[in-house]
This record gives sequence, structure tokens and C-alpha cells, in this order.
Amino acid sequence: MNPRHKKGSRLWLAGILLLCAIGGQARANILVSIRPLGFIASAIGEGVTGTDVLLPDGASPHDYALRPSDIGRIRDASLVVWVGPELEAFMARPVTALPAAKALTLSAIPAIKPLLMKGGDHDDDAPGAHDPADDADNHHGEYNMHIWLSPEIAAQIAIAIHDRLVLLWPDKKAQIDENLLFFTTSLTKNDKIIATMLSPASGKGYFVFHDAYGYFEKHYGLTSLGYFTINPEIQPGAQALHNIRTQLVEHKALCIFAEPQFRPAVINAVARGTDVRMGTLDPLGSGIALGKDSYSHFLFQLANQYMSCLNKKS
Repeated sequence: MNPRHKKGSRLWLAGILLLCAIGGQARANILVSIRPLGFIASAIGEGVTGTDVLLPDGASPHDYALRPSDIGRIRDASLVVWVGPELEAFMARPVTALPAAKALTLSAIPAIKPLLMKGGDHDDDAPGAHDPADDADNHHGEYNMHIWLSPEIAAQIAIAIHDRLVLLWPDKKAQIDENLLFFTTSLTKNDKIIATMLSPASGKGYFVFHDAYGYFEKHYGLTSLGYFTINPEIQPGAQALHNIRTQLVEHKALCIFAEPQFRPAVINAVARGTDVRMGTLDPLGSGIALGKDSYSHFLFQLANQYMSCLNKKS
């Protein structure tokens, strides 16, 4: 190659790399750990900045392993939103390395802390209330960190993201304020509709795969008889399975719910030979596109998943 042309090619390539670097620095975005947080963040950031989700569909925050590209995304984001180390332990180290203004740890927010449920909390006065997860090793932190399943906490998450975005983009405050108002108004309206949808399921017993749904169940008055495991990475113990099987044989439960992220064979084994129906609950809203209404779509989808099994005609 002609040396002059070679030099020109190098300059051209350097120019392209510089433009890419500038573009990367200029690309402001919110990075959330899991899709449900993206539903809230994208609504508040509508028209201001984009929202990206770290975990791909089908992955679980309980056992995800960061890739080098994920660490780069965390480092380059304008704002990283996560629940906290009790849920996404894999994010603790890279998030700790960020400037405080670039990380929003939801479980540490003062307005959210009083709303946290203890891990394994159940309504002990509910008919058939039962905690089958009695293995000492089956533990996943003091609190139930599936906080996005609480409409009440979701409203507080929206406020926290709003406040952080106003600091990052003060010139967009009017738009961010409008987005928060739309989110909270929509949430209040749809919350009432969902409560009415789920009212026929009140008092109908069921089991879920893992202890993820306490906030949603308590908010909407659903009657979970228990769960197979607190931590999906740990198989339920023999005593837990025996207790569940006993209740199934005694017809105390109508349904057992698996999850798209976890479909353990133990669920089918325990239900075999009974009349219990099988359903699926997706606590991460896989496949729902981010947008202004996506959190409401997520709640409606979950409500329909409950009802498709609990209210199914025999």
C-alpha cells in the first residue's frame, strides 16, 4: 500500500474511533438491573433519556453472572438503578465503584425502607396459611426484595427516579414532572381495576415456586398457601415437599405456579396424581416493551396469569 494512503487510512480510522467515543460519552441513559425497574424508569425518563435493561429476558437476578460488556454498560450509564446487594449481588462491586450520583439503590431509600416485608412474611390468620420453606439453609436475606411487585413501592421508586433525573437534567424538569404525574395517576386508576379483576380469586389457595409475590399478594388480598423455596438456587427440602403434597391431596390448593425463569421438575413431581392445575407467573415481565404504560401492562399481565389458573372453570 502507498505510505500516503496507509497514513490516510489510519487517520480515517482514528477519526471514526473518536466519533464513536464522543457518541458513547454523549449517549445519556438509565441502566436498570431488571426489566420491571425499566418499566418505571422508562415512564419517568420518557422524552428525556433512554432506558436500558442489564439482564436479558429469561435471566434471573438470583443467579446472573456479569459479562465484561455488562461492567462497561454499568460504568458508562448516566444512572444505574438496582434494588440492592440482597437481590442483585452480582452488581455490588461495579456499582460501589460508581460516583454516588450515578447509582440509585432502591432498598436504601428512606421512603421505601418502612414498606419492606420480612422474607417469608405471610398472613398467619389466612385460611391454610403455611410456610413450607423450613430448611435452615433456604435463606435469601432478611427482607423480601421483590419490591417492584408492590404498587405502593413502585410509586416511591418513580419519585426517587424523578428526583435523580431532575438533578441530572434540570433543564428537562417540566417534562420529568409531567411524566411522574402521568405515572402516578395511571397507577392509581389501574390499581383499582386490577383489584376488581382479582377479587374472584380471593380465598382460593395456591402454591408458587419461590417467595417472590408477597407484596403483590398482600396488596390484592390473594391467598398463597406457601412456596417451594425462598431462594430459587436452592432445591426445597423433603419436609417442604411433603407438606405441599399433603395439602394438594387434601384439595386445599387449586393451582401451582411455575415461572418462565425456573421450571423445576419437582413441581410436576409433587403435583402428579392430583387435580391441581398448573399455571405460570412471570415476576419479571419478560417480553413487555419499555414505555409510559409498561408498568401497568406488567401488573395486568400478572393479574391475568393468576386468574387464568385460579378462576379457570373445571
